Amino acid sequence: MSASAGTGVFVLSLMSIPICYLFNSLIYSNSAEAFFFAGCSTVLILSISARFMLKKKAPVDPLFYVFAVYACLSVVNLIVGLEQDNIIDGFVTFYLREANPHINTAHGHMISYWDGCVHYLMYLVMIAAITWGDCYRDVGLYWVGSFLTRAIVYILGNAVGKYGTHVSPLFLLHMLYVCVSVWACFRIFSQPSTQDVQLTDANRKSILHRPLDLLFIIYLIPAFALCVFRGLIVLDCSSEWSQAYTQQYEPYLKDPSAYPKIQMLVSLLYSGPYYIMTLYGLMVPGCEWMTDLTLVHSGALAQAQFAHIGASLHTRTPFSYRVPSGGQPVFLLVNILYAIVPQALCYRCCNRPAFFLRPILEKKTE
Repeated sequence: MSASAGTGVFVLSLMSIPICYLFNSLIYSNSAEAFFFAGCSTVLILSISARFMLKKKAPVDPLFYVFAVYACLSVVNLIVGLEQDNIIDGFVTFYLREANPHINTAHGHMISYWDGCVHYLMYLVMIAAITWGDCYRDVGLYWVGSFLTRAIVYILGNAVGKYGTHVSPLFLLHMLYVCVSVWACFRIFSQPSTQDVQLTDANRKSILHRPLDLLFIIYLIPAFALCVFRGLIVLDCSSEWSQAYTQQYEPYLKDPSAYPKIQMLVSLLYSGPYYIMTLYGLMVPGCEWMTDLTLVHSGALAQAQFAHIGASLHTRTPFSYRVPSGGQPVFLLVNILYAIVPQALCYRCCNRPAFFLRPILEKKTE
């Protein structure tokens, strides 16, 4: 298959820019029905254009078309973020006026940038892999983690908090996106793994002979403690430590929009068990689920920390809930380390997976 399919998707995604400007100029009414029609028409035009351009050598994998549409939507999300920051104007003005108020919160703002930059690059990588017939499972699993935490926090954050009563019918479009994405997640998980590693005794050393893994284990203990601590804070823990930490370093945890509360509860229920499982996986050889688990978790944590750090510092967050200037160095150090180290652990598991694989004889015995 030639690279024309992937190139066509890239060109189509850039077409989202003039299409947004055109529809924003044409829509002059204030009705949600007009916006719904414009959105559906835009997706239809992009789908028909993609099918026309790829008719000769159309990829068989249906995920190609899902990622193609998502790439276009990612460009739209980037436009939304740029217009919210007044960097550009006249592209999605109608959408910002008619959409749920959640999109105008600091958390929703950071989601727009994440989807418009990171997810967009992921879609292009997966599209290129499908076009060339390569395996896209690893990148896909990273996207799965990023999507899941984004969707859970966004949906639950819309239902509770001070904006819980402002959910409009336009939210149904997001639910359609979630349903299609869940299907894509299951399809990515069903892709076969391409790991082909020669197992030796040297690959299965004890933790004392693996200094890098020992450092990861040392990191996982305070990371688990931080995860539980922030979860207790959003559950209104009244201890002096909780109150001091909230006031000096992370007052955003008390933001009434409820996004940080939902984010920390999701982290408590998901990341907490993950750290315990990872401790076991780093010490006991043959845990084949480690690679997939670290891919999904690193994607989830990268998205979560990006949104949390950005929203904690963004001007859209009320001043009383932003990080105080005196506490910013500690806040940034803790949260950036909390986001980066899992990426390094994921790289280690994917780049050197021998310790986590089982010999073929063990599998046959089972």
